[in-house]
This record gives sequence, C-alpha cells and structure tokens, in this order.
Amino acid sequence: MGSHKRIEFLNLESLLIKAIERIATIKTNMNPVKQIIATTGKSSLIFLCIFSLSVVSCKHYKTEKAQKRITTDQSAEDFADKLESILQPVDTTKTKKHLSDASYNLRYTYQLNEYIPIWLFQNKPVKAATSYLQDLEEIQWDGLDPEKYKLTELKKINNEILAGKSDMNTLLSFDTLFTYSYLLAAHDLLFGEINPKKADSTWFYKNDTVWDAPAMLLNNDEQYTSLSYFRSMLPDYAILQNAYKHYTELAEDSTLNAAIRTLHNLKNYKAADSTTVHAISNVIQQELPWIYEDKKDSHLSNKQLLLSYQYYMGLKPSGSMDSITLVHLSSPLNDIAYKLKANMERMRWMQKKFTDTYLLVNVPLMELFLRKRDSVLMHMRVVVGQPARQTPSLNADMTNIVINPPWSVPPTILKKDVLPGITKSGAKYLAKKGLIVYDKDGNIIDPRSVTPKNYRRYYYRQSPGDDNSLGYVKFNLPNPFDIYLHDTPHRDDFGRRARALSSGCVRVQQPKEMAIYILSQLEGRRFDEGILDSMIQTHKTKWEILKNKIPVDIVYLTAFQDSTGTHPRLLNDIYKRDSSLISLLK
Repeated sequence: MGSHKRIEFLNLESLLIKAIERIATIKTNMNPVKQIIATTGKSSLIFLCIFSLSVVSCKHYKTEKAQKRITTDQSAEDFADKLESILQPVDTTKTKKHLSDASYNLRYTYQLNEYIPIWLFQNKPVKAATSYLQDLEEIQWDGLDPEKYKLTELKKINNEILAGKSDMNTLLSFDTLFTYSYLLAAHDLLFGEINPKKADSTWFYKNDTVWDAPAMLLNNDEQYTSLSYFRSMLPDYAILQNAYKHYTELAEDSTLNAAIRTLHNLKNYKAADSTTVHAISNVIQQELPWIYEDKKDSHLSNKQLLLSYQYYMGLKPSGSMDSITLVHLSSPLNDIAYKLKANMERMRWMQKKFTDTYLLVNVPLMELFLRKRDSVLMHMRVVVGQPARQTPSLNADMTNIVINPPWSVPPTILKKDVLPGITKSGAKYLAKKGLIVYDKDGNIIDPRSVTPKNYRRYYYRQSPGDDNSLGYVKFNLPNPFDIYLHDTPHRDDFGRRARALSSGCVRVQQPKEMAIYILSQLEGRRFDEGILDSMIQTHKTKWEILKNKIPVDIVYLTAFQDSTGTHPRLLNDIYKRDSSLISLLK
C-alpha cells in the first residue's frame, strides 16, 4: 500500500457541530453564514474564515440525484448552496499537507459527493443511517466510547427526521453530524485513538493503511460500508474484541465481584476455608469458560484449574496458589478489560490488512509466527532485547538471508560490553570473544594496542564460525535501527521462560529450518539441509537474495492469541509499557 500521513482529527466539535446544529434555532430565511455568526459568535467566525477564504459558487452536483434526496419547499440546489457556503471546496493539490486536518476530510467528502446529502433520501434517513447507529452501538467492544462519536445526539436528530422535521437547517445538521461521526469512527478504527509516540517512544511501526473513508460514503443510500470494514484484519484483533466484551460484561456481575472481594481479603491461601476455595474455582471458571471445551467432562482438579489460569494470565505455571496468582485472582476484572483495550489500540496502530505471507514477532510473548493467509507455517521461540536494550516495534521487509554471517560490533554493545571487557582484560577479552580489530582503512590492528582511551578509533568484527554471535544464519530486514533476526550459539536460552536477554535483535530458535523453508518453499529453489550444512562448513559468507520479500512485523502486544489460535492470552509486560497507554486511554 502507498505511504500515508497519519490523520489527526482536531477538535471540530466546538466549531462545526456546534455551529451547524444551532442553525436549526434560527429562522430558515436567514443567510447561512449570518446564522452561524449570530448564534455562535467569534469562534464560529474564525471557523467560517477557515472555510471561506476562496468562496466561489460552483454547481457541480447532479441535480436529478439531488432532487430525489431533498423534497422541501427549498430545493436540493438550496441544500447544496448552503452546505457549500459552509464547507468550501478543498485544494486537492495540497492533499498530503491537509490529510491531518479534520475539516479537510469533512469538506473533501462532500466535495466528492458534489454537496449532495449523504444520509438522506426524500427527506428521510437512508437505511445506512440505521445500520450506522447499530455499528456505533457495537464499537464499544473495540474499546471505543460510542459517545465520542455522538451516538446519543445522532439518535435524537435521527428521530426528529423520522418524525417529519424537514426544515433545511435540521437536514443540514443531520447529514453533516452523521458524516463527521462516521469519519471520526473510521479514523480511530484504522489508525487508533492515541498517537503511538505519546504512549510508546519505541514504537516505530509504520501504518500505511490507505485512508478511503470519504470515498466509502459515496452512494451511501445504495451500499453502506460498515465500520467493520475499517477494523484490523489481524486474526488476533477479533479474539481480543470478543474477550473485551466477555470481561466487560463479567465486571458487571455482582456475584462474581463479591467472590473476588473475598479473595482480596485473603491474606494467606493456606488459611483458606472451603468457601474461599470454591470462590477461587468459581472465578477461574467464569473468566476462562473455554478451558472446558476440550474436556470430556466438566471436572478439573484444583491444580489443573490453576495451571490453566496461570497460562492464560501470563503467570509462572506452577499449578499451586502462590502470592502472585492470588493477587491476580483478586484484582478487578476491569484491569483485564483495560489491558485488552490497550492491545486492540496497538493493533490499530498497525496496518489494517496484511500481505498473503508475513512474519510476526510478538516481543512480550517471545515467539515468532510465519503466517500465510493467517495459517501458521512456522512457529518458534525467540530471544528478544533485555529491558535495558529493548527491541523496538517496527515493520520492514526481509530482503536476504546470510549464511555464515560476519558480525560487526554495534555502538551500543561496544560501549556497554566491549569497553568493560577491554578495561578488565584487554587483549585477552578480545581474543576470548573472537574479535578482530580494524582501523578506519580496514587494516588489522594488534589487539594489545587497544585501550579504554582509544577503543573508539577502531572497528571490531567476528569472523564466521561456530562462536560467531550471529550463529550460522542471519535474516536481514533493512531498517534504521539495525534490528534483524539471527541464529545464536547460546542455544540453551530458548529453554528459559524469560527470554528478554539480547541486545535488541531477535534470536530465533530454528534458524536453519526457517532458512530452508523460506528458500525452498517460498522461493521455490532447490535448497535442503544438506546444501545448507555444506555451505556452513565452508565458513564463507554467502548472501541469498530473496525474490519474494517477506514483510516482518515486530510488535509489542501483551494480549495475544493462545496456542490454539482461538482464545485470548495475557502476557507479562516485560518493558512496562502498558501503564502509560492505559492511562492515556482512560
């Protein structure tokens, strides 16, 4: 998809909505510009100035189509004249500059539609209006507030139109308010409510989704484009959406909340009586009803219940009631709902639709998925950046695979690892790590001449081999942060539960298998384990250029799908990023 400048909706309500809605309180024979100025004062005058710098009355609407929509004493031409006087045409030669302007989008939408009503037909709301109101009711399960999009006001004015109120100013208010609401809701579903950088300074993921909501409103009376069109098509989004509804409704269950309060007052699980044990069982069963789906009977032991709960809540799986599990069980259910809401927002920061084949790395999950049409081709564990050297969120194309990659020490590792090593052991440290020292002209330098004072003058490199920090295979995805996927000689790390151990790049558990699959199955080459092993044994670097570049999405999602791909699983917030986003959403 083409690149897209992010759309930031400004506070249009105080200008457009207030102005247009109050038109209805003034006599209909008053000039529409004077009406707004008379009713809303200086702020609306400023608003009108924005829209009226180049007032040229041009009739571009289709008269026959328009006349079918407005049948009052005043003609469809009057509707178009009044609407155009408020919403002056936009300069389409400056599209990129104005994409961030909410007023631009509203004006552009009506300009595309030649100032014909979008939500009216013969003075009545089109079916699309009813469908849109239903959509707004459901948007709450996206973690979005329907009232942000004026649901109550829309229902009120919709009922007024249905009751027969058809003066021109009410029709104007009705149509523009519905359009404004639709554009704002579509924007939030496509790009999120919050600017990612306000919540996460390490989010560098580019959302290049095409902004096509204005075009979706054309011929709205014939074919309504539901808000579902703008939702993320990542399969994990729908899972979180259903889970958010589930936990939001559970949070209203007074009986369940009473059981949770009982657990909150419990100081020591060993002192729990039978009533408390039953409360624990009840809470888990209601939160995780799906754990019984694959069971032949509905009975699970306490250990099985706790193991399931710990898995789905991102806790250390012990099967016993430890203090962390007890604290989690006694926490308000709204806390879980907000975590789900935050992660739906993160998914909205990503593009709506993914390519046929893509590779996704979820950093908190510390796992990798190679997907094709949302089927998992490969799935494996990964090692991600430690909290002090966090793996950023980004998207880039895998362009090549390097067999026997050399490793040049990046600046961060040079400062934080190599310098302490040189300071402590000098040349012995460099020899132990297999680091060869080069000057700026590429000449090899005697490692004994390197000191803590002059170490920055040189470059440090590991040759291909068994001890190379990148292992035998490297997957390149060019990006400004020099983040890539690679093999590692530290194979034992993949057996650990906590795998935030790297310096920022992503170490993959099955690099050979993934290289073979990509080159043979996706690239269609003759490439198997024997060929790869023969190449590795040469210790010579070989670049395998990919004809079919693979999009790689490295993201930070603390709520994701479980191993079955059907239910939500909460994850440990390893970089402590949830709280700032949840705070902004609240």
